[in-house]
Amino acid sequence: MCGIVGYIGSREAYPILINGLKRLEYRGYDSAGVALVQNESINVLKEVGKIAALEALVNGTSLQSHVGIAHTRWATHGEPNRVNAHPHSDSNGDIVLAHNGIIENYDSLRKVLIAKGHEFRTETDTETIAHLIEEFYKTGTSFEEAFRAALSELDGTYGLALITRHEPGKIYAARKGSPLVIGIGDGEYFVASDASAIIAHTRDVVYMEDGEITIISPEGHITKTIQNEVIEKQVERVTFDLERIEKAGYDHFMLKEIYEQPRTVADCMRGRLIAEEGVTRLGGLDNILHNVLRARKIFITACGTSYHAGLIGEYMLEEYCRVPVEVEYASEFRYRDPIIQDDHLVVAISQSGETA
Repeated sequence: MCGIVGYIGSREAYPILINGLKRLEYRGYDSAGVALVQNESINVLKEVGKIAALEALVNGTSLQSHVGIAHTRWATHGEPNRVNAHPHSDSNGDIVLAHNGIIENYDSLRKVLIAKGHEFRTETDTETIAHLIEEFYKTGTSFEEAFRAALSELDGTYGLALITRHEPGKIYAARKGSPLVIGIGDGEYFVASDASAIIAHTRDVVYMEDGEITIISPEGHITKTIQNEVIEKQVERVTFDLERIEKAGYDHFMLKEIYEQPRTVADCMRGRLIAEEGVTRLGGLDNILHNVLRARKIFITACGTSYHAGLIGEYMLEEYCRVPVEVEYASEFRYRDPIIQDDHLVVAISQSGETA
């Protein structure tokens, strides 16, 4: 799960964005990035690893700005590297966005855009959104209309925050299947994937719903449907403390994780199981797929409930792929001297469940 933070107001944006990302570190991530509106351009900085690595990258750089977005990423499409880290931009760096979720039809959209002359720099589905907005904007429409038109073409899930050189005093946000919350301060506004990122600055929030877009400026915010119908949103007061917010209202994290499992499984399948085509698409494995397909034996090493997930994987891989699988506790595997050959595959799963 990824994290999004955005800010627009009179204060310096960068410290607010970085501190917001740190509030979202509990979600896990493999890279982080920030984009800031500076003068007539947008400055994008991103790095692999922890937020501290991003801070080290920008150390000494002048980052004066009052508008910006930031993101932490778990890789889904494309390997975890600096190029694939968010935020992503269009051809000229005029449209920059951070995105949570998976765009299921990104491959077909990408091919259409390439045929029209667009050049892509990353392996991500997110970059496709920026180029798609660019393509609609080139027709002479307003930026808001281009934004809504692009969203109507997307299949899948998204929670996104966008800044653009065409309207440097605004942040655009949109939600479909991935949570976003708008924070309302005194002459300043925030957008985040989780209220925990912004409650240090405001507890007055508006929760976005699926199919909504919100346009934020220092003067205010307006929420609409993708069809351009204005929606009157209720401002709510967050009364929970930070720990309660992180547990999503449940008494403890165990209950939260139990009740989130159906949605988690569905999220895992989005963009990966393409039912219409009868195929599976695992973007993070593209570069090593030839090695995976030639595997004649698979070792799965894990602990806790991840070990149980590995056992399910053993049954399914042996049944459908007809490849022998051996599952071992990671604490035992490290002391073994297993016979691993060139055509063997080792899958290591962390105890918290992410493969990294």
